Amino acid sequence: MRDFLLNHGPLIVSVLCALELLFGILLLTGYLKSKKTVALLMALISFALCYDALVLAIGSRLSEGLLRGLSQFRFIFHGLMIPLLLPICAEALHFKKNVKTIVYAVTAVIMIIGAACGVMTKLDISNVAGITRCLSSDATPKFADKFLRILSYGTVVPLIIGGIFVWIKQKTPALFLSGVLMFAFSALGPATGNFDLIFLIGMFGELFMILFFYIYACRKG
Repeated sequence: MRDFLLNHGPLIVSVLCALELLFGILLLTGYLKSKKTVALLMALISFALCYDALVLAIGSRLSEGLLRGLSQFRFIFHGLMIPLLLPICAEALHFKKNVKTIVYAVTAVIMIIGAACGVMTKLDISNVAGITRCLSSDATPKFADKFLRILSYGTVVPLIIGGIFVWIKQKTPALFLSGVLMFAFSALGPATGNFDLIFLIGMFGELFMILFFYIYACRKG
């Protein structure tokens, strides 16, 4: 499997990008038909992940300056979009209006901090599996780097917990599986010693998260 990832990196990322775009469009279309806010939030995350994958897929063909510019937005979108997992849980669990207001307010604060951390991120260029990408450098303020790292894992935990309650109340494991698979693939790279491929293996988790988002959004009621 490692050899396959190393030899087909750009192709894999391109396929993942196309699938995330497809699910983003399907989720947005579902929102326009059903007016379910949860579908819109899921669509926004899908498009952000699609952008991330797109920059990785074409990174080797870009000039260094353009790659750095587009990659900066990768980190900014990460800080902006990942916190939306919190209101996704609130919408799926049908929290009361006042509770939702608190969740959205907290999410807005986290999004602002996350975007600011994305702006503060300093970039280094790396090439692994034929993929040229920018990653956070040692020059990035420690607060910004830690915040974005915590954001990646910290928001998946509420998704898993919320997914358990959704499973119990609504008889569907879709939201739970979206969080569990995202977390599992994030941990798979370190667990197998493929530290250089953590980003690529984790992208499969992102796709599964979006897939089960779509399955959940397709439910009636």
